[in-house]
Amino acid sequence: MLADALTSVTAIVALTAGKFLGWSWLDPVMGIVGSVVVSVWAYGLVRDTSGILLDRTPESSDLPDEIRRAVGSDGDSLVTDLHVWQVGAGKFAAIVCIVAHEPKPIDAYRALFREHEELVHVTVELQRCQEHEESHTSVA
Repeated sequence: MLADALTSVTAIVALTAGKFLGWSWLDPVMGIVGSVVVSVWAYGLVRDTSGILLDRTPESSDLPDEIRRAVGSDGDSLVTDLHVWQVGAGKFAAIVCIVAHEPKPIDAYRALFREHEELVHVTVELQRCQEHEESHTSVA
């Protein structure tokens, strides 16, 4: 909004100066100044929001590593697939696929993520380890 207001003010100043002072050259100059202001503003906006629009995890975030550590802390569970993306300023969503020999209830895994206030939406997919199922079926 500031860039829009600034370009409007420069246009009014240029038109007024052109009418009363005869500076007709000021209007195109202010047009160029306005386009530079809008371009700088647009570049900053695209730079700041592109990560959110492209569902990308910022490189500075260690959230994926923390999720893997939290899930693997029980020695049985393993994160097999993890997608973390930014959904707002400092807010993230995640899809976590977990394989375990003795899976816990999904709410137990969700509880591991509650300390991360920046993680606002989590989908947990849970699977029993195939090796574990095969060993039980071959014994039976």
